[in-house]
Amino acid sequence: MKKVLIITYYWPPSGGAGVQRWLKFAKYLPEFGWEPIIYTAENPETPALDESLLDDIPNGIEVHKLPIWEPLNAYKKFTGRKPTEKLGAGFLSESKAPKLRDKLAIWIRGNLFIPDAKKFWIRPSSTYLEHYLKKNKVDLIISTGPPHSVHMIAYRLKRKFALPWVADFRDPWTEIDFYQHLNLSGYADRKHKVLEKNVLDCADLIVSVGNKMASAFSKKTKTKQIVITNGYDDDDIPKRTNPVDPERFILMHVGSINKDRNHSIFWNALKSLIEENSEFSEKFEFHLIGKLDHSVHIDVEENGLSKWIKILPYVPHSEVIERLQAASVLYLPLNNTQNADGILTGKVFEYFAAKRPILAIGPENGDLGDLLKKTETGEIVNFNDLEKLIQVLSEFYSKYRSKQLSISSKGVENYSRKNLTEKLTIELEKLVHE
Repeated sequence: MKKVLIITYYWPPSGGAGVQRWLKFAKYLPEFGWEPIIYTAENPETPALDESLLDDIPNGIEVHKLPIWEPLNAYKKFTGRKPTEKLGAGFLSESKAPKLRDKLAIWIRGNLFIPDAKKFWIRPSSTYLEHYLKKNKVDLIISTGPPHSVHMIAYRLKRKFALPWVADFRDPWTEIDFYQHLNLSGYADRKHKVLEKNVLDCADLIVSVGNKMASAFSKKTKTKQIVITNGYDDDDIPKRTNPVDPERFILMHVGSINKDRNHSIFWNALKSLIEENSEFSEKFEFHLIGKLDHSVHIDVEENGLSKWIKILPYVPHSEVIERLQAASVLYLPLNNTQNADGILTGKVFEYFAAKRPILAIGPENGDLGDLLKKTETGEIVNFNDLEKLIQVLSEFYSKYRSKQLSISSKGVENYSRKNLTEKLTIELEKLVHE
């Protein structure tokens, strides 16, 4: 068994999307001759807790945890939040429009906490892991971000130890969708880009979750790159398929919707179909599972859609696919931001596992659009194409009525977590041999 040190901020019982990628890799790495050693935060700030994810941790795995100090309590107090309140990712605001103090807090976050609010974890983590590596043999180091402070820990270790280092990017750094919202000064912007460049150049391999992200990184560095997407775990699929509800045409979304993901054409399309088709109005329901920006509630009210909307809180990951299987169509909106063509959310692979048609809103020629076409798993509509969105929704409903609502799922098995882990280990072996 070769040993790989995985540095990750997110680890069970933390819930949400950020934890699952490397939890699943760690689960299957031993099958391909690699023993994962986890380094993570003892007291992280996470969007949710999910005890069900603890079941995926391999038996006997070595996990090291170090406390992290974050300025979050001060941030919460400054913005009028409760100390126990969970913070939404991607500038999601559940209750109100941002006030002046919220905007000031964002400026402080972007300009003083570089690369992010986890920066105070870099030095103690580096010291802890330096001591560990002097006493214990490890064949390779992997860091996964965001938060990108994790990459800075690995960067420090790389400069002291002759170990290959893989930098895994679940999201971009300076081209992430909310980068423009940080209100960065010229100095802060340059600082972020210098740190990003240091990581990209110093790593031995860069792993991205999508082709567009990899292409953007290739313009900044000559370091070798590969793309390994997120995926789905066969073990998460219920042994007995949950049947589609025959009485209701259920459109479902699982996960958070922030302001950039909340598209007015979607609500306009629903309103139009409900007003024009009485049968659709009787059969239709839209289920939303997860946190919602306040703008979602406003749009629902303004379009008179409350009757057809069912809002549910976070559900454990172990229940997600079962919920998805009961839906007729799965909704997947992308952030309407500059890097939208490179967004390939991990949610799409959970949708693959449910084997239900996908309705996405985003760039038709982006990574998500290419994937949906390749796998024949759904349709994608551009951000402003209301006419096509109404047409696609109508076609889905017609197929539902005639019991012909299905998808091909061509090549979806390539995105199983086990197959993706095998692809990863091939690259790890190459690095160690080199």
